[in-house]
Amino acid sequence: MSIAHRVPDLGALELLLAVARHGSLGRAAREVGITQPAASSRIRSMERQLGVALVDRSPRGSRLTDAGALVTDWARRVVEAAEAFDVGAQALRDRRDSRLRVAASMTIAEYLLPGWLIALRAERPDTAVSLQAGNSAAVAERLLAGEADLGYVEGLAVPDGLDSAVVAHDRLVVVAAPSHRWARRRGTVGAAELAATPLILREYGSGTRQVLDAALAEHGGLADPLLELASTTAVKAAAVSGAGPAVLSELAVTEELASRRLVEVPVEGVRLHRALRAVWPKGPLPTGPARDLLSLARG
Repeated sequence: MSIAHRVPDLGALELLLAVARHGSLGRAAREVGITQPAASSRIRSMERQLGVALVDRSPRGSRLTDAGALVTDWARRVVEAAEAFDVGAQALRDRRDSRLRVAASMTIAEYLLPGWLIALRAERPDTAVSLQAGNSAAVAERLLAGEADLGYVEGLAVPDGLDSAVVAHDRLVVVAAPSHRWARRRGTVGAAELAATPLILREYGSGTRQVLDAALAEHGGLADPLLELASTTAVKAAAVSGAGPAVLSELAVTEELASRRLVEVPVEGVRLHRALRAVWPKGPLPTGPARDLLSLARG
């Protein structure tokens, strides 16, 4: 039989110490926040468990037996050790809660995370947050290496070794400068034409590239890129300059579309939607600030 079945629990030991202090089961019950009948039941249960009488009850009050006095001395040491354990555990929680390391793919890092982090700061003003931005593959690598506490990715699938929760949805749009022929045509661009046209693209490993590769696989796959760039900002700048059409998150081009620096090109025959996910190493849900940020992102 394990020691947990042979030794009274902390609540029972704290009650015994309160009886020793007050000489009254009723006052001891009030101190620990239970009723007197519940306190009597707990003392009797402890006596059965230990096989000795601990408290003599009388109209004048409750007095420890000799065995009860000895057990009380032992109980005091156990409770003191438990209090030290609790202080140490709280110190660990405080250290955990003092920082939060977030890794996020570019679109989420630039267009969604700032709002979430502002809300987190209102809830946890003492938590220092560091943010590492990269493509979805880099986010997974940082989480698996223990270099981040929580990540956000844009790809189609959850990277191996990670658990996830969907926090938002996104649509990819084909955009071009107003001077580009696609921006001036009246009809739509078909999936086959989109696949065959050299585009300004993000690099392999980015969530945007993963979604586009999968969507156009049945249409012959993507043509060799016109330009392959490592950031959303660079892709936008190249498209605005008139270098060629690009495929980007709708979140990333809101201002450019509103100001007509870019024009959305209607496309048919291909679905360019994706889920945005929070990710963490396989196992329990994140705790502390990471849990709070996850909750804020999920709304």
